[in-house]
Amino acid sequence: MAEYPTSFDKEDLLKCARGELFGPGNAQLPEPPMLMMDRITDISADSGEAGKGHVVAEFDIHPNLWFFKCHFPGNPIMPGCLGLDGLWQLTGFNLGWRGMTGRGMALGVGEVKLTGMVRPDRRMLTYYVDFTRVIDRKIKVGVANGRVEADGEVIYQVKDMKVGLSEV
Repeated sequence: MAEYPTSFDKEDLLKCARGELFGPGNAQLPEPPMLMMDRITDISADSGEAGKGHVVAEFDIHPNLWFFKCHFPGNPIMPGCLGLDGLWQLTGFNLGWRGMTGRGMALGVGEVKLTGMVRPDRRMLTYYVDFTRVIDRKIKVGVANGRVEADGEVIYQVKDMKVGLSEV
């Protein structure tokens, strides 16, 4: 396994988006505005609820974020799919952090539950990804459960989220 730190700031995440963190052709985050986190505060390959790895990350909420202007004018909320995408992004990041190679892709999610909203008055989202399975063969796949909290309140929960890395 490659040796990377267990926390990453915004500049580190932008390096990943440019393909500079894990190398060209490997796990890569999107650039802003689709980058859905500002920092990763903790990451592992052997912690979390199932002992198979985890990620904890944060996203600062500002009233001028791009999606508030266009997602329901007059009733601005963050689209739930962006929270799900943030969880997928972090799942793929963890695979790259483990030293696995290949380009990332979301492969699906078993269950999604949205129980709250992100409005402009929220301060911060916290993402939690807990791996339940990691497959390291020709295609690499991470299977995880996740949740998103807004200011400490659970607002999104997912089960059996899948992200793969492929050399093709």
